[in-house]
Parts: sequence; C-alpha cells; structure tokens
Amino acid sequence: MTEVNSPPRVGAWTRFVTARPRLTLLAALVLTVLAVLAGSGVADRLGSGGWEDPDAQSTYATQALEREFPDSQPNLLLLLDAGRASVDDPAVAAEAARLAERLAGEKGVVGIGSYWQTKAPALRAEDGHEALIAARITGDEKTAGETLDRIAPSYRGAHGPVEVKLGGMVAVRHEMQTIIQEDLTRAEIIALPITLVLLVMVFGSAVAALLPLGIGIIAILGTNAVLSGLAAFTDVSIFAMNLTTALGLGLAIDYALFIVRRFREELDGGAEPLTAVATTLRTAGRTVLFSALTVAVSLAAMLLFPQYFLRSFAYAGIAVVLLAAAAALVLLPAALILLGHRVDSLDLRRLFRRRRPPQESGARTSAQAAPGGKASGAAAPAGEKGTAWARTATLVMRRAPFFALATTAVLVLLGLPFLGVRFGTADDRQLPSSAESRVVQQHIRDGFPGSPGGGLEVLAEGKATPAQYAAYKERVAALPEVARVDGPLVKGDSAYFTVLPEGEAVDEPAQRLVGDLRATEAPFDTKVTGAAAVLVDSKQAIAERLPWAAAFIAIVTLFLVFLLTGSVLIPLQAVLLNALSLTAMFGAVVWVFQDGHLSGLLGFTSPGSIETTLPVLMFCVAFGLSMDYGVFLLSRIKEEYDRGGTSHGSGAVGDGDHERAVRVGLQRTGGLITAAAVILAVVMVAIGTSRVTNTKMLGLGIALAVLMDAMVVRSLLVPAIMRLTGRATWWAPAPLRRFHARFGLSEGEPAPVPEADRERDKVGARG
Repeated sequence: MTEVNSPPRVGAWTRFVTARPRLTLLAALVLTVLAVLAGSGVADRLGSGGWEDPDAQSTYATQALEREFPDSQPNLLLLLDAGRASVDDPAVAAEAARLAERLAGEKGVVGIGSYWQTKAPALRAEDGHEALIAARITGDEKTAGETLDRIAPSYRGAHGPVEVKLGGMVAVRHEMQTIIQEDLTRAEIIALPITLVLLVMVFGSAVAALLPLGIGIIAILGTNAVLSGLAAFTDVSIFAMNLTTALGLGLAIDYALFIVRRFREELDGGAEPLTAVATTLRTAGRTVLFSALTVAVSLAAMLLFPQYFLRSFAYAGIAVVLLAAAAALVLLPAALILLGHRVDSLDLRRLFRRRRPPQESGARTSAQAAPGGKASGAAAPAGEKGTAWARTATLVMRRAPFFALATTAVLVLLGLPFLGVRFGTADDRQLPSSAESRVVQQHIRDGFPGSPGGGLEVLAEGKATPAQYAAYKERVAALPEVARVDGPLVKGDSAYFTVLPEGEAVDEPAQRLVGDLRATEAPFDTKVTGAAAVLVDSKQAIAERLPWAAAFIAIVTLFLVFLLTGSVLIPLQAVLLNALSLTAMFGAVVWVFQDGHLSGLLGFTSPGSIETTLPVLMFCVAFGLSMDYGVFLLSRIKEEYDRGGTSHGSGAVGDGDHERAVRVGLQRTGGLITAAAVILAVVMVAIGTSRVTNTKMLGLGIALAVLMDAMVVRSLLVPAIMRLTGRATWWAPAPLRRFHARFGLSEGEPAPVPEADRERDKVGARG
C-alpha cells in the first residue's frame, strides 16, 4: 500500500475512486437497483409524437380546433368493410348506426360522425364496399392510448354483415409505441450476446470482456430512470429509448475498452495494479472525459430545437453519455483494483496461444505494452513497423496526396444523393404493412376520394358576417392547387374551413398552398393547419435554428479539441473531417429510404420523403460518435508527439517525429477504434432491425457512419491530411500556446511543474 502515499504516481482522483473499491461497487449496485425500480415501465410514460413545433401557427390552430370543433380533428377511424355488399345496404347501415351509437356512449370519445349520418363522399370508398365512422378520443397521448386499449376489443372484428378495423392517428401512434417496445427488446436480445462474443475476441479474457458490458447495462438502466423522471415534467419521445440502448452499450463499451486495454498494457509493462490504474486514469481516463464532453456537446445541440422528438434524444443522449463516462471513470477503476492481474482470467484464447512460438508471444507482449512503461518504451521502436496498422499508416503517409484526394472524392460521391432529398412527415407508412392501423390508412389512401391523409383546415377567429365568410371562401376556392373548399362551420366568434388540395396532402403544391392560404386577405384572423402546414412550420423551425446548432457544435468542439491538443489546425481538421465522414450516411439515407432501393430486402415501404427531424438527429448523433473515435486517435498521437520531445510547433522537432507520432498513434489505437466501431455497429444494426422505418433508418444509417469513420476516415484520411500539414499541424500562436500550457489537458505523463513553467516561458519568448 506504499503506492497510495506516492503523489507522483497516484493522483487524488485515483485515491478517491480506489480507496474503498468494494464499498464503491456496493453503492453502485444499490443505485442500479433503485434505477431499475425508477425506470420500470418507462415506455408507458413516453409519447410517440413530437415532430411539430409547439409554437407554430399550425399547432395553435390544431389545439383550438380540438377544443372548439372536436369533430374537425378525428383521431380514431373505424373502417367498416361490407364485403361484397354495398355500404348502403339496409342491414349494413343499421349495424353501422348501432356501432356509432355505442361509440358515442364510450367515456373519453367525442365528435362521432359517419358516412351513414352525413352521406359525405369522403367517408365512402369509391367501390362502395367500405365506409368510415370517425371520432375523437380526448386527452393526451397516454390517456388516449389507455382509452383505445379499453374500447378496441369491443369494436375490432366481425359485427353482423361488416368487418371492422381500427385506424386513425391515435391508433397509428399507439401501435407504433407497442412495436417500438417489442423491437427494442428484440434488439437487446440480439445485441448483447453478439457484443459479448466480440468483446471476448478483442480481450481474450471473459472477465475483461464482461467489464464493458456491465458498464453499458448500468448506463442504460440509469438513463431509463432519468427518462422516467423527465416524463413527469415534460414530453419525452419513446424513440429516445432506442438511442439509450445504442449509446449505452456503444459508448460504455468504447470507454471501457479504452480503459481496460490501457490497464492491461500497464500491467504487461510491470506496473502494480494501483499504479496501473493511476496511469490509466491519467491517460486513457482523460481521453474518456474529453470524448464524453464532445459527444454530449453534439447531442446537446438538439435542445435548441422546439420539437420534443429532438429534445428527447438530447435528454437521453446526454444522460447516457455522462452515466457511461462516470461508470467508466469510477466503477471500472474500482473493479480493476480488486481484479488486478485476474483481469486476464478465463482466457478463452489460451489454446491458440499455446501453438504460437515463444518469441511471437514475447513480441506480442512488447507490442501491447504501454508506451509509458520501460519495457514497452524500449520495444516500441523495434515493433512500430511490424503491425498492419503501422504499415497502413506508413503507406498512407507515403502516398498522402493520393489517399487524401481519393478518399475525399469517394466520400463526396457517396453523399451526392442527399442533394435530391425531399422532406416529409412521419405517417402510418412508418409501420409494417401488416399493422392494422397501417392497413386502414392504406385503404383510405387507395380507395377513398379526396386528398390522402386529409386536407388543410383554416381557423377563422373574430366576428364576421355570413357574407364575409362567403367572400373569403370564394377567394380561397380561386387559389391554385385547391380542389374543394368545405365550410364554414361557425361556433360563436370562431369558424373553420376545410380546404382539400389537389394531389397528395404534403407534396410541394400542398406546401405552396399553405403559404397562399396564409397570405389570403380576410376580415378576421386566420390560422392554417393540417399535414402540409405542420410540415412547413417544422421545416421553418429547423431552418431557423440549424445554423445556431451547427455553430454551437463547431465552436465548443473546436475549443475542446484545442484543450486536448494545443493546436489550432487539428480542431479545424477534426470538425471538417467529421462532417465529411457523414456524407455516406446521408447519401445512403436518401438512396435507400427515400428512393426505395433495397426496400424489399430491408422490409419497409418508402413514403418518398425523409421525415424532417431525422437528418438533424442523425447528424448530431453520428458527429458525436465520430468525435469519440477522433479523440481516441488524436490523444494517442498527441501523447507520442509530446514523448518525442516536441514543443508544439516551435520548430524544435522535424517532420520525422511528427510522422512517427501519427504512425505510432494509429498503430496503438487503430485496432481498438475498429473493434469499438464494429461493436457499436452491431448494436446499431440490431436497432435497425426494427419494423418502424424511422428507427430502421436511424440504426442502419448510424452504423454505416460509424464504420465509414473508423475504417476510412481515421485509417486513411486523417493520417494523409496530417502528413500533408506536417509540423504545422501542431502550430498555435503564442497567446494560445500559453493558454493551453496553463489550462489544457493531454494524455500522457505530466511534466513536473517547475520544468513546465520554464518550458512555457521559453515558448512564449519564442512566440
């Protein structure tokens, strides 16, 4: 225990997290149990909407119409199929009347209307064999879902001469919520065992492999508890649970991989467990902290948008990142102290190692040893060029212009399909084709007259005469793209008109019609809502806030990477290359999910557009994960650069040392980053097996982005660019060098304070 009292080797944080490791782990177990209790049933408290701007004109109009004219906003549809008979058959009409009367008596159901009551053509199929009963279930999403669960069994199925199916927005959202819960459970069942197998392949030891998995489970359970608490105060989307699972496993495994790998390297170098933990926290621990901050910054940008769908991912993402980092920096060191050399227990690759020549095993130990240890420090030069990653780095830097141009060209080419992106709204086509509510909506879309998905509603507020209403109706009917105008329905000082556009409900002409309606003069205040209006307002809200979100991510990321590296150029490279790494993801999203390629293989129906908020979400998540891997690589390159006696661009060291730092940095982290990316991609692909299209798009898209970043950008583009920029990579003006010398953090052994002070003075004088 003499190590504890040795300040140069063991810092205050190490002493704090390792002083009572058993007590630390026991407290974590208690907190985890409490998190399980607090987070149980969290999915039932989450919503399935959140794509609209709550402050938009369309949202105000929708809420006012729900309050004043509930009949205008039906969210429950009963599709009555008369088979070969006509819906006008007396027996069918009588049964429909009984169902409508019974539905009117249900608690929480208002605004009953049907084809048989109104004879409205829009409620009768063109072939005459199907017709609709429309109603509205009152209350929020949770209350409406409970009401639907209560009444649905009484109406679904055969009723005399008709067969009844349930649809409408409340049924779509409720069915989507149920499917997401089922798919998430299946994704976890798929991802956990595969992840464990991959971790065993990476570590060899079953004990070491279980540590990252345990950290991930703790992060997921803790985040579920956080979401459950937030749901009591604000709206939270159930889609965020998918991100909780993906990032909980992915990032926790990334962080634990990095820390456990470095700990084992220190043990291989002859360090005692306490000293190994101290060095690990001082080096890999700092990298994990920076990585968590950069990922959290990218996710926090979604808080700038008004849609609670996006804000929910920020809640879940920030919570899971912080919990994963905290568990990796507190619980994992405590576990490593208790395990010590037993971290390599249950080595499942022992049989294969027995077949290796003794000198090969020794070479492996030297190659894996930590650069900070004496053994590894002596062995590193001899083995630098002996690995595939070192050879890759050497080849790439030797042909740096070719690899930089070729890789950039390929990434830009893969992103070209995104230039043809069309934005739309999420509807029933997110669900599998066999889902009941999807079947109902598809029947309405294919077989009923009028605009599929409904028209536009114009809310008129203020006193007006019948003549003024009639004059306004004439002006609206004369607008381009208007097929029909119904109304007005007047109640007090309010009224509403229904405007049916020609063509699809949310296509470009319908969106132009929204602007024309809002620009049409009227002697009263008008507000426009409907699917196209919600889309227009959502696009406007995102466009207004997107520059601020991008600036927030860029500025904070630049600052954090500067603190890590002390360079002005590296942060700029990191941000630009990260953005470039996402082009393949965005191109694939449009080519596959908008244009419908591979839809049969992947099992989804393309609506011909991308939901407006999805690109924002995918950018924030994928950019953060790319920075995660970028920090891992840059921190090790910086450590090697500092170890070579560099002075942050002062000119004291030539390009050879810079190239060695890049080569050794990639050699030390290339396999680790690739393994982490593959594991995270497995988790995201498991999420991508969802039957809900948006979740499938999120999972598969981010899996592609992660693999492209790790295997193309970090392996080829980063070393090529760093070779081209040479020693200028580490340049910073004198004031920033002094700032970094005082406040910056970097991976590696810290220099004694007096020497550091003298070095800062020299740097400042030269500047």
